[in-house]
Amino acid sequence: MDIDPLETVANLEEAKPGDRAAFRLNMLVAITVAILATFMGICKVKDDNIVQSMQQAQANKLDHWAFYQARNIREEVAKATIVQLKLAAMSRTGAEATAYQAAIADYEKIAAEQSRKKEELKGQAEQDQKDYDAANFKDDQFDLSDALIAIAISLLAVTALTHQKWLYWGALIPTGFGIFMGLSGLLGWAVHPDSLIRLLS
Repeated sequence: MDIDPLETVANLEEAKPGDRAAFRLNMLVAITVAILATFMGICKVKDDNIVQSMQQAQANKLDHWAFYQARNIREEVAKATIVQLKLAAMSRTGAEATAYQAAIADYEKIAAEQSRKKEELKGQAEQDQKDYDAANFKDDQFDLSDALIAIAISLLAVTALTHQKWLYWGALIPTGFGIFMGLSGLLGWAVHPDSLIRLLS
């Protein structure tokens, strides 16, 4: 069945004022839902990238702490070897004592190197945690935006069914907050309602 646009417009003009109001309300609802769906899609892409960076930061942190422990063990073994060599060197004289001192110097270098590398790894692991926390901050913003916009879309669906205009204006409240939180994540605004995030976590 073909639909004549001119006939549709004519029918709309002949419709009762209540029908025209309902049509305009449904059109407003449809446009709002389309805008919200587009915005949610953009935020979803950004949020997925943030989650990937969080996973990478977590993996890097675990790797760096594992290497830190390995360096720590090597340092402790080197220190224990130094103690044993020093004790053994006490009863040695001449060439043997010189050889022990050379060995002690080598192990002291090893211990110092492991200590330095261990501290570097500690710094990297702590930076990984900071990167994770920063990404998690943004992830919370997108999660809250997603939840608020989902509530708004649910209210808009009820609005389309009931044609209650006050429901549409009520739906704009979570819509506004949802878009604000999404923009905070996209633009790096330091907005983070901690109490609400803790409640939802």
